[in-house]
Amino acid sequence: MRFRSQNRHVIDFIFPLAVFFVFAASSFAVLVLSANIYNTQTKESNSNYVARTSLAYVNEKIRQNDKGGGMSIQSVDGRDCLVLAGNSDGIAYTTYIYEYDGSLKELFIRDGVSASLKCGKDIMELESFQMEEIEEGLFRFVFTDKDGRKSSSLVAERSTP
Repeated sequence: MRFRSQNRHVIDFIFPLAVFFVFAASSFAVLVLSANIYNTQTKESNSNYVARTSLAYVNEKIRQNDKGGGMSIQSVDGRDCLVLAGNSDGIAYTTYIYEYDGSLKELFIRDGVSASLKCGKDIMELESFQMEEIEEGLFRFVFTDKDGRKSSSLVAERSTP
């Protein structure tokens, strides 16, 4: 029996190695692109969360307290506040919704009690919260998130004074 010796060429070593490196580079490129896409989607999702949640929060608070024209915009301590007057079990209270130190805040106090706006409960972080009464009973709210994206909402009072 005679053994044949095979002559090995350099290409027999380089070709599989080149295929391996092409596969490794492609895998790395896919990984980097996937991480970038994930990061972008996460930021977009967080931004949408802030916009939708802040708008939904204010709209729901207005709907809960929309009784007899008890909604107004007032300046308190030099800041515009959405003021919602209410009454529960014969006790009058006021809810203030405003932006303070980069947060949307809510201050719920009994009428006749004094409190500072910094005492309010943090709802969520945002850059600014602007509000205006366009006409009687029609309000516009504009939220700006930390990335500078704006979202707005128009809300009408359903009750009458």
